[in-house]
Parts: sequence; C-alpha cells; structure tokens
Amino acid sequence: MSVTDSAAGRPAPAATEPAEDTPRTEDTAQANDEGQANDEAQANDEGQAGEAAPRYGMPGKPLVRGPFLFGLTGGLGVLTAIAIAQMVVRSLSVIILVAVAMFLAVGLNPAVEALQRRGLRRRAAISIVFAAVIVVFALFGVAIVPPVSRELAEFVSALPGYFTELVNNPTLRQLDADYQILPKLAEFVTGTLGPAMASGVVGAGLVVLDGVFTGVTLLVLMLYFLGSLHSTKEYLLKMVPASRRPRTKAISEQILDGIGGYVAGNVLISVIAGVVSWLFLTIADVRYALALAMVIAVLDLIPLVGATIGAVVVSAVAFLQSVPLGIACAVFFLVYQQVENYLIYPRVMKRSVDVTPAVTVIAALFGGALLGIVGALLAIPVAAAIALIIREVVHPRQAAS
Repeated sequence: MSVTDSAAGRPAPAATEPAEDTPRTEDTAQANDEGQANDEAQANDEGQAGEAAPRYGMPGKPLVRGPFLFGLTGGLGVLTAIAIAQMVVRSLSVIILVAVAMFLAVGLNPAVEALQRRGLRRRAAISIVFAAVIVVFALFGVAIVPPVSRELAEFVSALPGYFTELVNNPTLRQLDADYQILPKLAEFVTGTLGPAMASGVVGAGLVVLDGVFTGVTLLVLMLYFLGSLHSTKEYLLKMVPASRRPRTKAISEQILDGIGGYVAGNVLISVIAGVVSWLFLTIADVRYALALAMVIAVLDLIPLVGATIGAVVVSAVAFLQSVPLGIACAVFFLVYQQVENYLIYPRVMKRSVDVTPAVTVIAALFGGALLGIVGALLAIPVAAAIALIIREVVHPRQAAS
C-alpha cells in the first residue's frame, strides 16, 4: 500500500489563513458593541416608557431671557426691596425693643453666672436677678410718683386762690375795664384751652399706658432672652463653618463679656451717683431728696449728657426752694462730675470695654443721632465689639498679606 492510499482515508486537515484572523475579530467585536448599544438603548427606552409620567406633565423649555423679562425681574426686585424697607421702618420700634431686651439680658448674665458659681441653678439665679430688677423699678415708681402727685394736687387746690388774687389785682381791673380782658380770657379758656387740655390729658394718659406696656414687654423679653441665652448662642454658632467655630466662639464670648461688663459697670456708676446725691440732698435738706437722687441715677445711665441733664434738673428744683441751695447743688454736681469722669469711670470701665475716649464720644454721638437715648446706650459696646473684630480678624489678615 502506498503512502498516498493510506492517507486517502483520512480527512485532510483544514488549511489555516492567519492573514484573515484579525479583520474578522475586529468585525465581530464591532458587531457585539453595536448590539450591546442597541440593547441598552432599547432597555432605556423601555424603562423610560415604563416609568410613570409626571403628574403635571413634562417641563417645558425655559423662558427666553429677553429685555422684557430682564426688566420685569429687575422691577420685581426693586419692589421687594422697597417693601422690605417699609416693613423695617414700620417695625423699627419693635426691633429697638428686642435689641434693648437682648442688650439687658447680656448685661445681666454675669450676675446670673455669679449666682450659679455659688451653687444655684440657672433658673433660680435668673429668678433672683429678675426679682431684683422688678424691685428697682418698683422703688423708682414709689420714689417718683408720690411727690409728683402731691405737688399736682397742691397746685390744683391752689388754683382758685390764684384766680381770686388775679381778679382782685387793681392793675388787672383797670385793664379789664379798658380792654375787656376777662371776657376774652374766659372765652379762650372755654373755647380753646379747655379742649386742648382735655386732649392733652387723654394723650398723656395714653403715653403713660404705652410706657407701662413697653416696660412690661421689655421685662418679659429680657426674661426670655436671659433664660435662652446659652441655647441661642449655640444655635447661632452652628451657622458658622466647623473649622471657624472655635475662633468665632472665643471672639463672641469676649464680646458678650465686654457688653456684660459695660452694663454692670454703668449700673454701678449710676448707683454710686444716686447714693452720693441722696446723701448730699438729705444733708442739704432739699425736698424730695430720694426722688431727685433716683432721677440722677437713671439719667446717669445715658452717656455723655445724662449726668449733666440730671444735675440741671435737680439744681433747678433746689433753686425753686431757695437760691443759696440751688447754688450749692450746682457746685456739688460740678465737682462730682469731675470726680466721676476722671476717677470713678476709668476704674470701673477699664476691664469691660477697650475703647479709646475719642471713639467712645464719636460712637455715642452717632448712636444718639440715629436712635436717640437707646442708640447712645448701645453705641459704646457696639463700638467695642467692632474694635475687637478689627483687632482679631482684620489686622492679622492684613499682616499676613
């Protein structure tokens, strides 16, 4: 048997074509990729079709930002700004009341913390401090209201005698005979002065009621702020980024300590002024010495001009009693103000607010021009806070740049 015959029964091996392997593999891969892409697109279409349609339909195209839309948006922004400004102006009294209540709460907080360090709970410490504030208000009312009401009653009871003496005056009789003064005076009293006085009395009553309501509201707000001071600080601190909270907390605590020290120091100076004035007025035998001393203490809380106004009022009352007594009061208050300005005030305030005298005067002037007495009271601690922020934040940044 030949080799050819033996190999004829066997299947011949398939010839290999290595040159065509690579193009066929690339075609297959491309076909697979296209098939997968088609399958994914079909699956996405089926998934989107299977999803529930939006309740109010598909959103449309955005509005074209043309000149009309731009002007309309700008006009709405201007109207919104005007409305917000009007709201602020109309609620300015409420904003001032809230600011004063917060200011007093921060100022009374050191006293509450001092009682806490003695072992009292914060609620009990707040109750004691709040009761002391109410007692001070009550003492002021007891010292002021009785003398004023007594003098008013004496004046009303003496009016008939004054009128009789005026009518019996010979000069007035002669003028009345020549020019009919008394009928014209009676017509003026009944026609113009009487209704004006009646409306003035009603207006004064409304002012008193408004003052009482404002005082009660101020006390209630101060109590709430004093009770929630720590939680309020923590809540506001959470609005600051976490990386800046330690530094912000340290600066805010120093600002609050400065405000508390300023309020406590100002109250202490006023108490000293009231006690010293009461001792002098009692020794000098001035009428209503306690009431006038309370007026001095309250007015001394006002920066710059409060002590001067109190001295003028008390000296005027003393002048009505006697001229030498009025001169003695004027000299006493002149000397005491120098002692307070150059000895008492620097020693009491040196650890509370770190503000130069020039900045203190400028801040009090601006605060008084903007918000009156309240602005003058708040201006000095606000200036101290701004100075602290500039010293701790602005100056380091400028030095590092």
